Amino acid sequence: MFQEEIRIPKERIPVLVGKEGSIRKMLERKTNTKITVDSQEGDVTIQGEESIDVYNAKNIVQIIGRGVNPLKALILLGDGIFEIMNIKDYTGKSKSRMKNLKARVIGTQGKAKATIEMLTHTEIIVFGKTITIVGKPEDVMLAKTSVERLLQGAPHGNVFIWLEKQQERHDRE
Repeated sequence: MFQEEIRIPKERIPVLVGKEGSIRKMLERKTNTKITVDSQEGDVTIQGEESIDVYNAKNIVQIIGRGVNPLKALILLGDGIFEIMNIKDYTGKSKSRMKNLKARVIGTQGKAKATIEMLTHTEIIVFGKTITIVGKPEDVMLAKTSVERLLQGAPHGNVFIWLEKQQERHDRE
């Protein structure tokens, strides 16, 4: 028997559990695991007969904890991957800088985030001090590079033009 423990934000516990436990039960079925949730602390215990099942379930729980929709998190059972970026790596301890960088990634009315998601076929979640990117490996790497460029101060237009060129290059291959 293999076991992993992970802590997720308490406000994400209802999303992980679902109505009457529906999401938790579905994850257990799809990953062949048993998931126990301590809703007071945010602790999640995952047990299973196969280490790969426990590993997959832990990754899914982790990104649900970072704001990803549980149904979209299931891409990890196929060819999907995720990347969690810590915004503090770009800000130091400045809370105002963190707020500004989050705003750069999201953009006015969410347009910057939506543009990157559309051009890379990924899902990007800005939650707390992290940015989570979920999708296929090559798409996640493109989205991550785009987000890094924004966090480092590159103009939005330049990032979008670069992304479009990458997509054109990919389409020709």
